[in-house]
Amino acid sequence: MRYTGPKVRLSRRAGTPLTRKAVSYFEKRPYPPGEHGRRVRRSTSDYAVRQAEKQKLRWYYDLSEKQLARAYETARKRPGRTGEELIAELETRLVSVVLRSGLAPSIYAARQYINHGHITVDGKKVDIPSYQVKAGQVIGVREKSRQMVPFVEAAEGVHADDKTAGYLAVSHKDLRVAVVDRPKREQVPVPFDEQLVVEYYAR
Repeated sequence: MRYTGPKVRLSRRAGTPLTRKAVSYFEKRPYPPGEHGRRVRRSTSDYAVRQAEKQKLRWYYDLSEKQLARAYETARKRPGRTGEELIAELETRLVSVVLRSGLAPSIYAARQYINHGHITVDGKKVDIPSYQVKAGQVIGVREKSRQMVPFVEAAEGVHADDKTAGYLAVSHKDLRVAVVDRPKREQVPVPFDEQLVVEYYAR
């Protein structure tokens, strides 16, 4: 199951900010949640380290265990390094593209926009967050949704990163983003060691 509780709590459990909003909260309380959070001693066994990295990746992309395992299996079958292919697989999910392009402030908001039918792919409504976007496809916002406050803000670049991901061509004013290439690992700013995730699944 996907986690549906407080999002900042996840960041504190992970030991790193998983969302923009979590950054300021995490600076104030950079320790695990709960009454004994300050005194919790984390296991440093090889298995625990790999499992923790897998959990961070899962929470960052808002995935269920089954979804992440499926993404790993798909990545494992592709040519190239499995860890890098796993990140590329997760970055080309529609929900990730909506977030990375600045059309949404968080992956949770991106999921909601897609589920509610506000997002299009090549001009057609797609309401499946896990939809795999291919190079050459264009993501946009439905015409009747463009006057909603979140998308007015997105058009002003409010949710955009300082630097646009190299595999995306984004026009915030037009609420339009094109995937121009499959993501390369160095273009993806996720603070994880994907090799540990691969080792977790390969054990």
